Amino acid sequence: MASRTVGRRRADHRSNRRRKLDIPAGHGHGHGHGHGHGHGDHVVDTSVVDSDAIVARRVRIVVAAVLIPLLTAAVVAMIVMWPGGGVKVTSYQTDTARGEVTALKACPNPKDQCDQATVKLSSGPDKGKLVPVQVPKAGQAPIPIKVGQPLMLGVNTGATTLADRYNYVDHDRTKPLLLLTVIFAIAVVALSRWRGFAALIALAVTAVMLTQFIMPAILKGSNALVVAVVGGTVIMAIALFLTHGITAESSIALSGTIAALGLTVVLGWFFTKLCQLSGWASEGASAAQQFAPDIDLTGLLVAGMVIGALGVLDDVTVTQAAAVWELSAANPAANRRELVGAGLRIGRTHVASVVNTLVLAYAGAAMPILLVFAIQGLPGRYVVSTELVAMEVVRGLVGSLGIIAAVPLTTALAAMAVADRSRDLVTAEPEHIHAG
Repeated sequence: MASRTVGRRRADHRSNRRRKLDIPAGHGHGHGHGHGHGHGDHVVDTSVVDSDAIVARRVRIVVAAVLIPLLTAAVVAMIVMWPGGGVKVTSYQTDTARGEVTALKACPNPKDQCDQATVKLSSGPDKGKLVPVQVPKAGQAPIPIKVGQPLMLGVNTGATTLADRYNYVDHDRTKPLLLLTVIFAIAVVALSRWRGFAALIALAVTAVMLTQFIMPAILKGSNALVVAVVGGTVIMAIALFLTHGITAESSIALSGTIAALGLTVVLGWFFTKLCQLSGWASEGASAAQQFAPDIDLTGLLVAGMVIGALGVLDDVTVTQAAAVWELSAANPAANRRELVGAGLRIGRTHVASVVNTLVLAYAGAAMPILLVFAIQGLPGRYVVSTELVAMEVVRGLVGSLGIIAAVPLTTALAAMAVADRSRDLVTAEPEHIHAG
């Protein structure tokens, strides 16, 4: 009698679940993701998964065994390596000023091949004054200098006259960059609302971590790879929890991110050594080591791979965790194998597009040097073997391997957390019936 009652309750439970989700019987995980992410005809309520006691118990195990120890270690390491004091090198510092060109004429000496600009200073020690500044002549600068344009200037503090105190550095692009930033922020908030606002705060936290911890710690002599891993872990934890909330789903996504990040570090270090990459070919590497001799350029190269892959790893792991959560909401009886299989089918399409994006991003960064090699007509194997190109190849492929690994890792973790929810519920119901 009790078994028939349990059977009826289980059938009613599934029927009510399907009616709530508006999902036909027999169309569990296939349509769960399709409607949740694709067409929007049926809204899958994943809150039932987050509030499930079975899922909460399993996720607590993952959090206690994996996340808390790793995050604690990362925070402790960050505190230990936190750079004390400034990291500026006095001999490399230059005072700066900004101003707007009010007049422009040729330099008195034709041999100088320059123009004499009159600049009204908007910042610096002589703010508000008109000062003469020599600027590149029209045709000699990539972007011609015209009246009304804002300029960035360097200040020679040792000069005794205004004519010798200021020198041209570059165009001042502050206003257009600020405009682009405002448009970006409005677009993010307009589309994602409060979650978009949280994402912008997470972006600000990332910028602070990069400028106040990662770069200064490396310049102070800390191991670049360790700094990148510690900083990346803390950045991902803050970004994920701030953007998506402290939930079972975001905890699983963070676990998958950290696991894929660890694999990216191992692969990056191994292939950097195997390919004998020194890091000297990186732009600015020689200047960085000149003013900070303790920097390990090889470690810095791998650290760059780790930081570069972080954002894409975040995207992949959050998507995979969300997909498995929707699959489980659509079919609470789905077992681990079914959830992993369906999740991987979803992940394959995502990875195919993301990997292409990452490789093209690295190829785009190396485009000028690739054009030089093409003009020289050098053989492909010769070009790829040069450190400048090999470095970008290793970056792109190692980052892509980390992304590929993130899909099965996150999918497996998510499936372990939510598999067989309704079966475990039914197993526990007879005691409840008997007690009632």
